[in-house]
Amino acid sequence: MTGTITHDPPPAAGGRQSGPLIVTEDAELLDDLLRLCAAAGATPEVRHSVPVTPPAASAAATASAVLVPGQRTGWETAPLVLVGDDAARRVRGAVRRRGVVLVGRDQDDSGVWQRAVEIGADHVLMLPDGEQWLVDRIADVAEGVGRPALTVGVIGGRGGAGASTLACALAVSSAREGLRSLLVDADPLGGGLDVLLGGETADGLRWPAFAASRGRVGGGALEESLPELHSLRVLSWDRGDCVAVPPQAVRAVLAAARRRGGTVVVDLPRRIDEGVAEVLAQLDLGVLVVPAELRAVAAAGRVAAAVGMVLRDLRIAVRGPYTSGLDDREVSRLLGLPLAGEVPVESGLLRATESKRPPGTPARGPLARFCREFWERALADTEGRGGGD
Repeated sequence: MTGTITHDPPPAAGGRQSGPLIVTEDAELLDDLLRLCAAAGATPEVRHSVPVTPPAASAAATASAVLVPGQRTGWETAPLVLVGDDAARRVRGAVRRRGVVLVGRDQDDSGVWQRAVEIGADHVLMLPDGEQWLVDRIADVAEGVGRPALTVGVIGGRGGAGASTLACALAVSSAREGLRSLLVDADPLGGGLDVLLGGETADGLRWPAFAASRGRVGGGALEESLPELHSLRVLSWDRGDCVAVPPQAVRAVLAAARRRGGTVVVDLPRRIDEGVAEVLAQLDLGVLVVPAELRAVAAAGRVAAAVGMVLRDLRIAVRGPYTSGLDDREVSRLLGLPLAGEVPVESGLLRATESKRPPGTPARGPLARFCREFWERALADTEGRGGGD
């Protein structure tokens, strides 16, 4: 079990960060936390109470919980602090900071929330249920990543809505702005986004290579293993028989992609299976592409109902030409979803795709402008909410 009190991550530092700080005297809990740190590739600092000196100083100071005014300690500088429930009382007077996780074992202990508030913890986590969440969080520290990638899913309100085109254009636009960008093809029956980008023969791994993944996948290793097309990385499908990846593998790959920061764009199928549900659970927001015609709006309503069971932030992008009596605001009203914007009609898009130029390539074209404005709003919204988890 995990519980969240706030969503603010600890401040990011440039380059590789130090490992987490563990504060506990519970030997069994410490063994578990050290095992999870090893699984995440991190080397922690272990203390019985709040350290009063920086980590490089003498270990003789580890027993005291009294802080020296004005002195920065491991408690303040560690990118992540894991406090055992046994140590909550001993750290109660410590300087308040972000990135504190209170870790316990008793699922029925209602008092753990009060202790978390008293020490200013961001999260409450119970082992063993929360092990995978904690490994992923520690891995963020090990890889030196600050804010997780802004992760956007694009899904068609009906077949042929243009979701794949918009997903590609969003990823191309993000890469053009200098952001680390990953485009993920979550639809094995969609024909392959690498084809749409003109890179079906590019070297690199495809989804079937990750089908056996169960635990943590290294974010850096994932990025380096994928084809690079138009300054972005692409995770697509090969032309083999594999059309499904187990949900736990999908979870591990998407978590690794998010840890690298920047942006992740996912092209989603309209059917919701266990693997797609794993993707939806990791999205920051979804974009439902809806052609402005009544049958498409009706179909989009069914898709929205299914997606909305997992994804809280779903917006619509309306694509013309418009049926008489419909405009983008009316489509938004009918579906009861906020409007992300109107996807412009770009002349020559079909010819550009046939010539292997990815959608959104003309930097001053209407589609590129839509994508640029979309990212500006989405990034501003994320900053306003205090960032990712």
